[in-house]
Parts: sequence; structure tokens; C-alpha cells
Amino acid sequence: MTQTIQRLFEVFESVTLTGPRQSGKTTLCRTLFQQLPYVNLEDQITLAKLKNNPRDFLAQFEHGCIIDEAQRAPEVFSYVQLIIDEDRFTDRHEHKYILSGSNNLSLIHNITQSLAGRTAILNLLPLSCNELTAHGINFTTNQLLLNGGYPAVWLSGEQYRSVILDNYYTTYVERDVRNLVNLTNMLQFNNFVRLCAGRVGTEFNASSLAVEVGVSVNTIKSWLSILTASYIVFTLQPFYANINKRLVKKPKIYFYDTGLAAHLMGINTQEQLAVHPLRGSLFENMVVTEFMKKAANNGINDSMYFYRDRTREVDLLQMSNDGTIKAFEIKSATRYNTDFVSNLNYLKKLMGDKVVSSTVIYDGPEEPISSQHKLINYRNL
Repeated sequence: MTQTIQRLFEVFESVTLTGPRQSGKTTLCRTLFQQLPYVNLEDQITLAKLKNNPRDFLAQFEHGCIIDEAQRAPEVFSYVQLIIDEDRFTDRHEHKYILSGSNNLSLIHNITQSLAGRTAILNLLPLSCNELTAHGINFTTNQLLLNGGYPAVWLSGEQYRSVILDNYYTTYVERDVRNLVNLTNMLQFNNFVRLCAGRVGTEFNASSLAVEVGVSVNTIKSWLSILTASYIVFTLQPFYANINKRLVKKPKIYFYDTGLAAHLMGINTQEQLAVHPLRGSLFENMVVTEFMKKAANNGINDSMYFYRDRTREVDLLQMSNDGTIKAFEIKSATRYNTDFVSNLNYLKKLMGDKVVSSTVIYDGPEEPISSQHKLINYRNL
């Protein structure tokens, strides 16, 4: 994301960096902009000083600053706006601000209120395959699925993985939930989160979950919004564009981190994962998030969908601005099977020239399979 941030600062006076807790936002900001003072609003004394007099607090930073967990002081956004507008009016452009935080709902609300058009918004997700490889880390597929992308897990070693992920959930997720909603039954909510983990790569059925958890459908939808705002889960929308078919209308649910999803499923060892019935779902989850990470690191809002009707499903569709589509089938297998392309053939027949490429992504060696389809290993996405 480094080049993306530097490029955006040629246009904007401010960059807002959001994403999951512990994904590396603070490290990235402080490494890139060592000349800027660092302000952490998790510190209660610092937060109190800013809230007491935001104007004087910001005035002490001659060239701007990094403000971490900015959503904890909503008033700061208005004062940053005033400074940016004054810089623009006087044509000085003396100040640069990095605003970061992990509560997407609060951040976006404050930005739309005060900093619309004055800040670029980027999402920093956990480490990608390319980032791990570039750091000299060799990994098996099962290691990647179990460890996920949080830097702390890779730094500490697999023997501490369960402890770190368990602490991550109780320390950050539960606290964020309590900040966003008045939760009366944490046990029910935790049961909901674990049930979501067991449904990665499947349609999100709020009614079914409501029955299992013992709450209303509206509560389930509210809890999904909280998990989304806290960067725990995301949904992939179904594709339908004037196709005369019975298409599904429910989104599919995924976790931003397969390590956390596997931990919530109770999968803690590679031996467990190797024979687990949801290994293929976790693999699909990992590949979809790899696409998201590439787009996010380049500051792109990628249009991604899945296709499913009563008989067929294609795991991932990428739509470009001109309406053309790249289609992807995701398989966790290590050997190619000709059945892998059957749904891609179906989609091409259905949509014709709109599908400009079709690819099978799997865990085996790359080889030519046909003039119509490509076969690639997920590590080479």
C-alpha cells in the first residue's frame, strides 16, 4: 500500500487508513511518515487533552500528524477540515494528516460529515500471500489457512497461534461490539459468530441463524452489521443482470481472516484441518480475500460477485467498468480435474462475450488446459 498512499498524498492533504485491529495500520503509518508526530487516542490522557481544546491541541503540530483511533474523538475531524481548508485557501499546503481507526461505521460517518473530498480512504487488510513471501516466509497451504494474515501470529510462532487469536477475539472484537451496541447476552452473540465461521463461503441466511441462536432476524442482521464494521466478516453479493434465470438473492459470507475463522471453528492443528469438511470453504475464503487485498492495497474498489442459479455456481466474478467479466472457479485440490471448468463453460454459454476470461484457481501446478480457460496456483494470483 506504500506507493498508493504516497501517490494519494500528491492530491489529498489527508489519508484515512482503516481496517481490522492489529493488521499493521500503525506500523505502516509510523514507518512511512517518521517525520510526523504520532498521536494515539487510545491513551486516555491524550484523548482528554484533545477533547478539552481540539484547536490548540492540533496547533502544536506544525506540519500535521498521525492520529490513531481517530473515531474516539469525532470533533477532531471538523478541526482537521478547518486546517486543510485554510491551507488550500492560502495555497500553502503545509499540513499532512493520517487518520486511522478500526471502527469503519464511526470513521466513515465522521468523514462524510467533515472531510468529504479532503481525504482518501484506504483499507489495510491482514497480510497477503505476496507480502508473506516477500518477507521470506515459506508456508504450506494448511499453515496459511490456520495462521491467516495477522502479523502477530506469524511473528510469535504457531505454538502461540490459538492464544493470540483467542486474545484477539476477547480483547478487540468483544470490546468493539460493546462500543457499537448495548449487548445484553454475550453468549448468544458469541454463538452467532461461531456459527458464521462455520458458514464461510455459503449464503448468509438470517432466518436460519435466528432460529439457531434464539434471537430475532433483525437482531441477526444488526449483529452482521457490527461484525462488518469491525472488519471481522464481509459479504459477497450475488450477480444478476437481466438474466432470465432463477438466481439466488442472498449474499455469501466470508471472514477477513481465515486464521480467526478456523480458530472459531475449533480447528487448531494442521492434522485437524487436513481432514476437516470445511477445509475447501476456508481455501475459497482465503482466495477471495487475496483478491480483496490486492484491490485494497492499490486503492481500488473492485466489483466482485458470485454467480448461482438453481443448477450452477461460479465462485467469483470480477466486473470491470465496461461491464466485461472475469470468472474464477476456486478449488482446494492439488490435482486438476476436467470437471473444474464445467461451471465456467456454462457461464460462458450463458453470458457470451461478456465473459472475457475464465480461470481455475487451485493448489496444484500450473499447466495449459484449453484455449478457453487458464489454470493457476493461488500463490500466483
